[in-house]
Order: sequence, then C-alpha cells, then structure tokens
Amino acid sequence: MSTQQQLAALHGGEWIIKESNALETFTPEDFNEEQKMVMDMCHQFLQADVIPNLEKIDRQEDNIVPTLLNKAGEQGLLSTTFPEQYGGLGKDFITGTIVNEGLGAGHSFSVAIAAHTGIGSLPILYFGTEEQKQKYIPKLASGEFKGAYGLTEPNSGSDALSAKTTAKLNEDGKYYILNGQKCWITNGGFADVYTVFAKVDGTQFTAFIIERGFEGFTQGPEEHKMGIKGSSTVQLYFQDCKVPVENVLGEIGKGHIIAFNILNIGRLKLCAAALGGSKAAASISVQYANTREQFKLPIAKFGAIKHKLAEMAIKIWVTETALYRTAKWIDNKEHELLQAGKPFNEALLGAAEEYAIECAMLKVFGSETLDFVVDEGVQIHGGNGYSDEYVISKAYRDSRINRIYEGTNEINRLLTVDMVLKRAMKGKLDLMTPAMNVQKELMSIPDFGNEDEGVFAKELKYIANFKKAILMVAGAAVQKLMMQLDKEQEVLMNIADMAIETFHSESALLRVIKLTQQNSETTTALQTDMMRTYLYDAADKINKAGKDALNSFADGDELRMMHIGLKRFTKVEPFNTKEARRRVCNKMLEANAYCY
Repeated sequence: MSTQQQLAALHGGEWIIKESNALETFTPEDFNEEQKMVMDMCHQFLQADVIPNLEKIDRQEDNIVPTLLNKAGEQGLLSTTFPEQYGGLGKDFITGTIVNEGLGAGHSFSVAIAAHTGIGSLPILYFGTEEQKQKYIPKLASGEFKGAYGLTEPNSGSDALSAKTTAKLNEDGKYYILNGQKCWITNGGFADVYTVFAKVDGTQFTAFIIERGFEGFTQGPEEHKMGIKGSSTVQLYFQDCKVPVENVLGEIGKGHIIAFNILNIGRLKLCAAALGGSKAAASISVQYANTREQFKLPIAKFGAIKHKLAEMAIKIWVTETALYRTAKWIDNKEHELLQAGKPFNEALLGAAEEYAIECAMLKVFGSETLDFVVDEGVQIHGGNGYSDEYVISKAYRDSRINRIYEGTNEINRLLTVDMVLKRAMKGKLDLMTPAMNVQKELMSIPDFGNEDEGVFAKELKYIANFKKAILMVAGAAVQKLMMQLDKEQEVLMNIADMAIETFHSESALLRVIKLTQQNSETTTALQTDMMRTYLYDAADKINKAGKDALNSFADGDELRMMHIGLKRFTKVEPFNTKEARRRVCNKMLEANAYCY
C-alpha cells in the first residue's frame, strides 16, 4: 500500500465531532505524475474532439455523441476504474474522479459520458452475475455498447420506489414480461443496454438488464430541453416486453439497493464534473473581462468585475478541496475493504456508503458553485452573455440540470442531516457527548484565557466553533421536535446548510495549513486569502441558517440563550475581503484563466 493509501481517514460524518490532521488530508497538490497526465489527456480530448463540435453536438448531428464515446473508449476514458479482467484500466478512485473533472467542461458530451460510465455501466459492474459482467462490461468499457439507466417515471421522480412499471414471470418461467414507461432517460436514444427498474408482481422493486431490440421495447422522440440539448433524452416504453430471467440484475425485490448505492457514487462524480465545468466557465469569463473595453478600459480593471471573478475562484477552489478530500477517504476505505477480503464491487460500494453524507454535500455544493459561476459569467459578458454566439450562454443553460438530477439539492440537504442522525442512532457516530458538552459551555462563563498563537490558530478556532453551532442547533432541534423533526424540512435544510458550509470551510483551512507546512506562507498567500475570505463569509451564512432554525422551534429564555451561543460560535474577526479578492483576481487576470 502506498503512503497515500496509508493516510488515516475519519468515518463518514465524523468530521463534525473530531479534528482532522492537515498533513493527512489529501489535496490536489498530492496528485502523482500519472494522475496529472490523465487530467491533461482529458483536457486534450475535449479541446481536440468536443469543443470544436459543440454546435453539432447540440443539434445531435451525424451520430456525433456515440462516435465521440467510441473515441473516448479507445483512449480508455470509459473504463478508468473498471477492473482489468473486464477490459478496464483498473485505476484508483482518485484517478476516476480526475477523469470526471477533466471531462466536465464538455457540456452535453460531459453528461453523455458521465451517464455511460456511471449509471449506464456501474449497476451491472457492481451487482451483475459473473456471466452478466463478462457479457456486457467489456463492451461498455470499449464503447461498443452504450449504457443508460431507467428509473424515473412520469409520476415517480424523487419518490422512485412508487414506480408503476411492472414485471411478471411468464408461464414457462423463461421471461419476465415488463409493462410501463420510463422518462428523462439520458443516452436513451442511442444506448444498447439499459438498467431498468420494475416491480415484480406489482410489489417487489427489481432491476433488469434490457437490450435494445428486445421484443416489446420502444423509445419515444427526443425531448426538447432548456439545456444539455446534445444529450439524448427520451422516454422508454415497455409493452409486454420479454426480458430473459437471466437478465434480472441483483435479487428480486432488492432493486432499491442498486438504485441508492449507485446514487452515492454518482453524486460525487457530478460534483467533479461540475468542478471541471466551473473552471472552464471561469476561464472564459476572465478572458472576456481582459479583452472587453468600456470607458476606455478593460472591464477587468473595475472593482465590481474583480469581485465577481474572485468569488468564482474562491468557490471553485473550495469545491475542489472538499471533493478530493472526500475522494481520498473513499479510496482509502475501498483499499481497506479489499485488504479485508471484500470483492472489488462490495469494497467500492461499501466505501461510497461510508461517505454518503459527504457525497450528498458535495453534490449540493458543486452544482450550486457551477450555477453561481455561469450566472456571474453571463453577467460579466453583459448583453453578449445572452447571445448564443457566446459559449457562456450555453454553459448557463447546461448548468441548471445539475441541481435536479442525482437527487434534487433539496433532497440531498435533507439526506445529509437524516444520514447523520441515523448514524448517531446506530452508534456509529457519538453526537450526544459533544452536544452535551456544547450545552454545558453555553451555561458557563466564556473562556477569555490565553489564545493559541499558532499561524492558523484563529481559523482553527472558527472551525471548532462552527461545529459547536451545528451541534447546538441540531441537538436542540432533536430534543424539541423529536419524532416530528422529519416533517420540519425547513429546519433540516437549515442544519444541512450549516454542515455544508462548515465542511467546506474546514477543507479549505486544512489545505492551506498543509500547503504552508510544505512550502511557506509567502508562496501560499493567495490560497490563504481565498480560505480566509471563504471562512469570513461562511460565518455569516452559518449564523443566518442557525437563527432561522432556532427561531422556528424555540422561544423565550431558551431562544435568547441559544442566540447568544450562536453569536459566540460564529464570531470572526474583521477581515478586508475586498483587498483579498482583488489579489486573488489579479493572479487570474495575469494568467488569463482560472489558475488555482
């Protein structure tokens, strides 16, 4: 096992109650040479084959997306983490995440390749029989077969288990007969292999492998969408569709295990793709600001524009930091489970499930970062940003879907808190002890003793206090609302926002501490600017979310006491964010691209 793999990792959700060691935190600066080469290869593929063909892709001309998928397959980009025995490259989870990021700026093509390599292939790879894997995975790995996934129905989106599609074993026991329809199926118009969910005998939610050409299987026309127009999206229809019994995927009645486990991985992958798209959109905006003149000056010279560009950079850098911190945790856990004798599929699924909380947070933060970057990008472009002639308008439209699929951001916020509380109830996460300690602290006189004089002592205290704020609000909500808490979605989302901001703040701080210890304060000054600016703003966001939650279920002296506590836990010293943002922006303007 490499040094990277030996680094200690916290269990899922444990960062709320435990400190992380900066030197044991994986950051993008830790990429090895092969991983850097893989990122470069992805960028070259986009620049050579995808970006010049964006208009053709959006018009779905000349079978271009399947053709590009074939090309990607020839370069090994469809099977980075697939085991070698099934035609894959057998690379680690970090490298797979790098591919997702590296191809994330390909607009509709990014959606097609992510769907193919994720939900289109992984259900078979992780849950298929050996015969099913041998039959399908090598062809999916090469691009000979294209994959898709049929879960959503007209009346069951977020509530996937309410699906109406049925499956019934025929009289001779050789086929299941499927009836129903699926909608919003990415890659549906050209896929060869589909993972489709149906209820056996109307009750047992089950996955099936369906091939194009099966009797009784047809597809509808392409959907006309707001964005990602080059991504094939169709409805699928099953009218007495004959599916061989050997094409049941997993166990009868256990389809939900496949659906939910695949989503954990998919959420992290979506964050990675959104990160790649964000970096590209930021670079486009920097280049425009450097060349567009108004009042006889490039608009990049104006403070309002500098603010926007710097905010893009900060959010992108923080997203990247949290993404690879989590990806390494998953990678470590996967290796741990492999060493314990688990097969590769159970190892990765177990690792992703361990960090399902973090995957949900990353999905929210990554998709909202991309939306922020493209929105501000359009604003920087002014009227030109509203024109189809400028790629930023396409980026704006294409971005919006990310907050909807792989579980809406609202559902992922609710899941974040739900999964934390469930881990606590199962004894996997001791929230009670630290929550009680916070309660005692609230009742005690504040400690104004000697402060630690370390380089980032203040920031470390901020993070520790942010965590106390979460424990205080969440603990009070559990005590006050008890079994009714799951019905108070607004409160749950408030707490989720506190957790998301804290996790990303801590990730940023750990990266800066590690960089500073390995280099110097001077060489990491701009990263420190980004971290401090982010923490300064995060404090206000955590305070607001906490107040909104507390105000909705507490009152009287209890409320006043907790408001005082929240103010104490979210207090940060004054910091000149304007000058910090200008410094961050000036580096990008000089590089004429996102450069962090």
